[in-house]
Amino acid sequence: MKKYIWNLFLAALLSVCVGTTAFADESGEPIQIVATIFPEYDWVQQILGAQADNAELTLLLDSGVDLHNYQPTVDDILAVSDCDLFIYVGGESDEWVDDVLKEAVNEDMVVLDLLEILGDAAVEEETVEGMETGEEENDEEETEYDEHVWLSLKNAQVFCEAIAEALEGIDPDHADLYAENAAEYLSELAALDEAYQAAVDEASVTTLLFGDRFPFRYLTEDYGLDYYAAFSGCSAESEASFETITFLAGKVDELGLNYVMTIESSDGKIAQTIISCTSTQEQEVLTLNSVQSTTLQDAAEGVTYLSIMEENLEVLTQALQ
Repeated sequence: MKKYIWNLFLAALLSVCVGTTAFADESGEPIQIVATIFPEYDWVQQILGAQADNAELTLLLDSGVDLHNYQPTVDDILAVSDCDLFIYVGGESDEWVDDVLKEAVNEDMVVLDLLEILGDAAVEEETVEGMETGEEENDEEETEYDEHVWLSLKNAQVFCEAIAEALEGIDPDHADLYAENAAEYLSELAALDEAYQAAVDEASVTTLLFGDRFPFRYLTEDYGLDYYAAFSGCSAESEASFETITFLAGKVDELGLNYVMTIESSDGKIAQTIISCTSTQEQEVLTLNSVQSTTLQDAAEGVTYLSIMEENLEVLTQALQ
């Protein structure tokens, strides 16, 4: 993997002439910002506000591929190496970042690692009862953290505070604007967080069951929800065993669940198979959006992190009935 990254980086350096991008307050050039995933991209947009025209913001995962399957291109590596602010998740899927940062052209680059920002609040990957384990066991000394940190509105507030602070340092001439935009956006995140808690407080069901991968651990931790799922959030598995299907169908019956959940990229086949194995076979499939396949085209059509999480709240409210 390291050789692959290094070869790509050398190719990038040979293909163009690169130099350190000056901060906007020193040179008047746009601030170069690179975000690996859509939530980061959108948070930056919200905090930049009117200054968005004075920044060049790049979203690396813009093809609908999720974080776990992403491999950087030469252009991606070049964009990271020369940017002023780089934001990434920091989990196992981002192992390529270390090699790129070692060879970065811009020595003044500000780097935000979301898992590092969370610190002790980051949770480890877990396998719950009935979940497929596959062949994904790591050495016991290596801790694998759940990377889906953006699916917590509480985490999002922490990250946006860090982004605002980074922008204020890079572009102090507009620090007041960034602080004001961040404060307004943080209040929106907090209000939606409260709406989620209210929905859970009024729910008659407190367990979600996914016939799919489960990237919503941070969300369920926030509101004290339980869950069962066919696969963990970072699993590469796509086929559920008979034992997993029957276990999950049994849980649907035992808990009296009316819905089986999927994520936005699912074909729904496993969820439908689980339903077909329940006693009533009357459950419905509901989909929560993990914000892993959102693209710039979606953003151009008005999709934002908040709009997706608002839609997820509507789905969650129904699922907890």
